[in-house]
Amino acid sequence: MGRVVLVTGVARDLGRRFARQIAASPAVDRVIGVDVQPPRGDLGAVSFVRADIRNPVIAKVIMREQVDTVVHMSVAPSPGAAGRTAAKELNVIGTMQLLAACQQSPDLAHFVLKSSTAVYGSTNRDPAMFSEGMNAKRSASVGFTKDVNEVEGYVRGFARRRPDVRVTTLRTAPALGPGLHTPTAAYFRLPVIPTVLGFDPRMQFLNDTDLLDAIEHATLRDIAGTFNVAGDGVMMLSQALRRLGRPALPLPGFAVGVFGSAMRQARVADFSSEQVAFLAYGRGVETVRMREVLDFHPSRTTEQAFGEFAASLEPGFVSERRVRAAESAVMGALGGSRSEGADHHG
Repeated sequence: MGRVVLVTGVARDLGRRFARQIAASPAVDRVIGVDVQPPRGDLGAVSFVRADIRNPVIAKVIMREQVDTVVHMSVAPSPGAAGRTAAKELNVIGTMQLLAACQQSPDLAHFVLKSSTAVYGSTNRDPAMFSEGMNAKRSASVGFTKDVNEVEGYVRGFARRRPDVRVTTLRTAPALGPGLHTPTAAYFRLPVIPTVLGFDPRMQFLNDTDLLDAIEHATLRDIAGTFNVAGDGVMMLSQALRRLGRPALPLPGFAVGVFGSAMRQARVADFSSEQVAFLAYGRGVETVRMREVLDFHPSRTTEQAFGEFAASLEPGFVSERRVRAAESAVMGALGGSRSEGADHHG
């Protein structure tokens, strides 16, 4: 008898695509996709249940369907329109309720969390590469980094209470793909790309199909533990921008934040304070456990994943007139904040 898999977050592109992919596996009997909104695309053989994981009703779904495997994919950065409060509720409160439902289920055998390398944060004190046993060098007080640390803490608590359940946590690098809409992808799609003056951060990426394959691999194998998942190698931001052919607009750190607020309000891209820190300090993770313990090997390196994404975009050449117009718009958005922010930058 095959597995019965419940996948959260199927209204998002990645969740929907993963649910379809795992449903095609011969090892799986049924897949139930759960979200508060119906998915935009076709779910194929996946059964969709409109349910809010923040509500205890999710326990009834897990029990009724005799789910033995839960893949939690709805922990994600807030889209600009949704706001931080709603995102934190879904990420943290939603995970707590989901785990409470799993706690009650006698059928549950495996819990898979799609986490993020954002759990490590980005600071000037970071090691060259984070291993799974390391923690963020500075505790996050707000934002997605705080969310994923809280979520992982609750998942570890669940693993202690239910030692009979196999728990697998995947800390995935930012994923890039032609049709993927994430804060990272939105940033690289800007016609003129703001950078933090004086910084050239190291970055790692994961091709979106490799991300889905990694989650499927972890779901179908009897391997518990926490794993960093990223394409081999790193890229400097300057290399990425050259590959895109898009002009950079170096700004002081405080100005990137102000610019980010304007971009967020215009629903163009997400520039939280965490995003600005990432643009200054970057992040690198070791993937030895991914290869040697999880036995997963991404098909694309970081550079190849970015190259495929860049090739899917419109040519990056931007006329000087458009660059000047964009610069004027940015300086207009900054308004009077340059002078007051200069004190914070110093």
